[in-house]
Amino acid sequence: MDAVAANGVGEVERKAQRSYWEEHSKALTVEAMMLDSRAADLDKEERPEILSVLPSYKGKSVLELGAGIGRFTGELAKEAGHVLALDFIESVIKKNENTNGHHKNITFMCADVTSADLKIEDNSIDLIFSNWLLMYLSDEEVKKLVGRMVKWLKVGGHIFFRESCFHQSGDSKRKVNPTHYREPRFYTKVFKECHSYDKDGGSYELSLEACKCIGAYVKSKKNQNQICWLWEKVKSTEDRGFQRFLDNVQYKTSGILRYERVFGEGFVSTGGIETTKEFVEKLDLKPGHKVLDVGCGIGGGDFYMAENYDAHVLGIDLSINMVSFAIERAIGRKCSVEFEVADCTTKSYQPNTFDVIYSRDTILHIHDKPALFRSFFKWLKPGGKVLISDYCRSPGKPSEEFAAYIKQRGYDLHDVKTYGKMLEDAGFHHVTAEDRTDQFLRVLQRELAEVEKNKDAFLADFTQEDYDDIVNGWNAKLKRSSAGEQKWGLFVATK
Repeated sequence: MDAVAANGVGEVERKAQRSYWEEHSKALTVEAMMLDSRAADLDKEERPEILSVLPSYKGKSVLELGAGIGRFTGELAKEAGHVLALDFIESVIKKNENTNGHHKNITFMCADVTSADLKIEDNSIDLIFSNWLLMYLSDEEVKKLVGRMVKWLKVGGHIFFRESCFHQSGDSKRKVNPTHYREPRFYTKVFKECHSYDKDGGSYELSLEACKCIGAYVKSKKNQNQICWLWEKVKSTEDRGFQRFLDNVQYKTSGILRYERVFGEGFVSTGGIETTKEFVEKLDLKPGHKVLDVGCGIGGGDFYMAENYDAHVLGIDLSINMVSFAIERAIGRKCSVEFEVADCTTKSYQPNTFDVIYSRDTILHIHDKPALFRSFFKWLKPGGKVLISDYCRSPGKPSEEFAAYIKQRGYDLHDVKTYGKMLEDAGFHHVTAEDRTDQFLRVLQRELAEVEKNKDAFLADFTQEDYDDIVNGWNAKLKRSSAGEQKWGLFVATK
């Protein structure tokens, strides 16, 4: 059933990959499959982590592509109704069958995922799972396979995949290495842009549910290049609202880069490194402390905490573009920082997980702040601290102009005192709620002056429209804040 893609470049690609894996699968061990001498320890850490990302597949149909010797096959079979485990190296899939054949709900198949001979019924699979597969396919093969996977998947079904990005992780010696260590945004773009149509003309696409660094590699190797994604097949008409707004309007790629030009390298929040240093100093961070950064942006604050305090930082953000940048900036830094695309209002962590929860100018987007603060309280360890900077407003009724701005941005703003009271009501003690508007004004004036002074350099990298948007936006914030309508609050509290 094994077939080589029979077209020029594709044929060369498949032969190279086959040769590579025939060489590296002679031993049929977990070390050989993971190409790492520390594979046994890594496997113990990462296997449960990867399985925890998956949606429920109890009693459902699972297609495992690139199943290998079955590191995940047996785990999937424990819950699934049926698993179709597929790999293109015959000795490997036979080893998988020898190990996992006692599960009567697994079908083992030797086949090449790129082959037109591979026939899987449309709309028949609930979960497609692959672990280190796409990096062994050419760009064109990836795009074609994604198109086929979307057709195989039921509506509401999921695709999970994990890849090595940027560079090799394992320490196994390799004579040649035909692996494609891509930037994660390549995969995000291909999956995001894939559309499928049924016979009735219905249009379907993939909605990103999760994207994160594999924490086991961050902890053991300070390596952020192991990345996984989870996508759901949805009707194209379904609105993914706020995330789409963030990535296509407020934080599109060009928007992030121009914000970074203003705030400083690595930052998209007021004051950049200067306010970060001042605020982080209030946290009493110690080596090994676990920090959750809610609305991490492109990671500047997270790198600062990890590199200067030896903390382990998990940065989450709803914007796919922000997290993509953050992961790219992490490569080569060798610090203990993980990033994940996640919605803080639906995410859950074990109680008493973090020493610090940190958030900069993000929670203004959240309408049910009391519920979020109760979650923060639960997730923090006893004695743990929360630090939040956020946009606020003056007490009383806002002007029509300010009300229109709040509505247009979808913000939920409170006065500083009310904001602090919400933290107290969530259970926090020693709550300090400071009006930092004077500092906000000074920072805005300095940032605006820098942009205007370096106008030519800005226009060399961005458009006149970008320049005007920044200048007008900063002037509008200065006007609202000077008038006492827009406030900036700093909140620190202890569990």
